[in-house]
Amino acid sequence: MKTILIVEDKKSMADMLTKAFQSEGFNVKTAYTVKDGINLLASDLSAVITDLKLPDGEGTEILKTVKESFPLIPVIVMTAYGSIETAVKAVKEGAYDFIAKPFDPDHLLLIIKRAVGERSIEKENIILKKEFSRFLKMPDMIGVSRAWNEMIEKVKKVAPLKTTVLILGESGTGKELIARAIYHLSLRSKESFVAVNCAAIPKDLIENEIFGHEKGAFTGAGETKTGRFELADKGTIFLDEIGDMEMPLQSKLLRVLQENEFERVGGVKTIKIDVRVVAASNKDLEKEVVDGRFREDLFFRLNVFPIVIPPLRERREDIMPLARHFISLFSSAMNKKEPFISPEVEGILLSHEWKGNVRELRNVIERAVILYDDAGNGRTLLPEHFNLKPPLPPLNFKFQISNNKGGMGGFSDAPLHEVAESAVRSAEKARIEAVLMQTHGNKTRAAEILKVSYKTLLNKIKEYGIS
Repeated sequence: MKTILIVEDKKSMADMLTKAFQSEGFNVKTAYTVKDGINLLASDLSAVITDLKLPDGEGTEILKTVKESFPLIPVIVMTAYGSIETAVKAVKEGAYDFIAKPFDPDHLLLIIKRAVGERSIEKENIILKKEFSRFLKMPDMIGVSRAWNEMIEKVKKVAPLKTTVLILGESGTGKELIARAIYHLSLRSKESFVAVNCAAIPKDLIENEIFGHEKGAFTGAGETKTGRFELADKGTIFLDEIGDMEMPLQSKLLRVLQENEFERVGGVKTIKIDVRVVAASNKDLEKEVVDGRFREDLFFRLNVFPIVIPPLRERREDIMPLARHFISLFSSAMNKKEPFISPEVEGILLSHEWKGNVRELRNVIERAVILYDDAGNGRTLLPEHFNLKPPLPPLNFKFQISNNKGGMGGFSDAPLHEVAESAVRSAEKARIEAVLMQTHGNKTRAAEILKVSYKTLLNKIKEYGIS
C-alpha cells in the first residue's frame, strides 16, 4: 500500500485530506510541524504534501530535506493564494507541483496519483540500470587481428550517430560486447541502456515485456507496466537474437522503427519515444527473409549499418591476447597468482576450432584457472588443465635430395623451374586439404578463407584429385 505524508498545521484540513486519501486506498501519516514532518520522512513514502506556512518554520525546509535524503519522493506544496510566488520558487527548488488554497481535494488527488505513477517509472528505470550496470561500463575490447581492428573502426564511426545498427555473428563472438561499446561511445551514454534477449523471453510474454501493458489489459494486470522501449526513451535499446522474434511482433517493431511510437498492450494512448536501436542475430537474416520467417521490410530497416563479427577461428591472432586477458581476470577473481602458459597449451589453444568462439575460450580458461594449483612451483598452465584435444601434428613438406640417385622422385636431374612448380603444387594441395578439413568440407567457406573464387577452388580440387 502506498503511503502519503501530510504536513498541515490545521487539524481540520489534515483530517479532511486524510479521509480523502484513505478512501482512495492510500495509507496516510500526518504531522503538524516542520520538526514532526522531518521526523516522519522515510524511504517508503510515495509522496509528501506540505503546507508552506507552519508554526515552527517553512514547508521549504521539509522540501529541502526530502531532496537531500530521498530525491525520488515527490513533494507537493500547498499554499494560500497570496503566496503563489513562494510556491513557484519551491517548484524551481525541486517541488513536484503546488496547489493554492482553497482547492478541490479531487484535484489534489489527481496530482498525487500522477506524481506517484511517475515516481514508479523512475524507480523502475533505476532498478533496470542496476540490473544492466554491466552494460554501462566500457567493455574491454581485446583483439589485435586486422579483421577485429577493421570492425572496431566501424564501431567508432557509427557510435556517435542515431543510426540503427545490426550486429551479425555466430554465438559467442561478442555481439553484446559490441552493442555495449556502441552505447558507451554514443552521445546517449548517460541515458539508459536496456537489453532484451528475444530468444530468452517466452513468446507469449515478449510483447508485454517490450511494450508494457495498461492496468486491466488482461487477467492479473493489476497495474500499468512500463515496457522496455519506454524505459529506453532517450537512450539505447539492444534487441538481441532478433531473428527469433515472431512475425506478428515484427510488424509492431517495424512501426516503432518507422514512426517512433507505439501503444502498450491493452492501451489506446500512443506513446512517443526517442530510442536508438541496436539489434543482433546469429542467424542469416537474408535467408530467414527468403524462407518467410523474417519480414523483408523490417530487415531493411534494421540493416542500415551492418557490423559482422568474424568467428574466432578466422582471427587466430586474437586467441592468445584473449586467453591472457581471461587468465588475468579469473586469477584475480579467485585470488590466485597469475599463471604462465606452457608452449604445449599455446599450441592447443591456437589449433582448436573454437565452435563456441570467445565464450567457449572464456569458459575453457575459467576451468583451467580453477584446476591450476598456484601453490605449486611451476605456476604454469598445462594441457591437463584443459579439456581440449591436443593439436594435429603440423604438415611438413620436406624434399630430400639424394646423391643423384633419384631423390625427390627423380628430380635430381630436373630443371629448377620444374622443381619449383612441383613444390608449389604440393604446398597448394596440402593447404587446400587442411582448410577443407577445418571447414568440414564446406567449399564456400574454404574459398573465403583461401581468398579464391568458388570456381577456382573446384578446379584445384579436381586438378589435385582431392577427395
